[in-house]
Amino acid sequence: MSAVDLSPFRDLVPADSGLAVVSVAADGVVHSSVANVGVLTVAPFGEVAAWVAVGGAHKVALLRRHARATATLRAGWRWASVEGPVTLIGPDDPYDGFDAEAIRVLLRDVFVAAGGTHDDWDTYDRVMLEDRRTAVLITPERLYPRG
Repeated sequence: MSAVDLSPFRDLVPADSGLAVVSVAADGVVHSSVANVGVLTVAPFGEVAAWVAVGGAHKVALLRRHARATATLRAGWRWASVEGPVTLIGPDDPYDGFDAEAIRVLLRDVFVAAGGTHDDWDTYDRVMLEDRRTAVLITPERLYPRG
């Protein structure tokens, strides 16, 4: 469990629906994309920065091989980056203690933590399963806030 205080990162989530640049360094290249990232507490990891990714996405394949990532949120000239090891949990990324129901709930919780809302959760759950979505959890080792 991390002792890093994610408050500066969490405080920026509402500024732009958790829209963040997420990066993974793999094979000598930094791969970056945009995702909605939130902060939540997930047992047994503690407080994490997290997003939901398409299971077949290139970034997920990279994270399976190089399980570290950085996420950066910004609002005007304020920003915060969190970096650390990544855990993937989803239908193609099993994790002890997370059965299909726990994965369904985790994907919802991550989505909501990143500012997401939905008016048809049954459809949301179905699409998450069809897309083989996975939760990407960064256990924070370092936080770089500015502003």
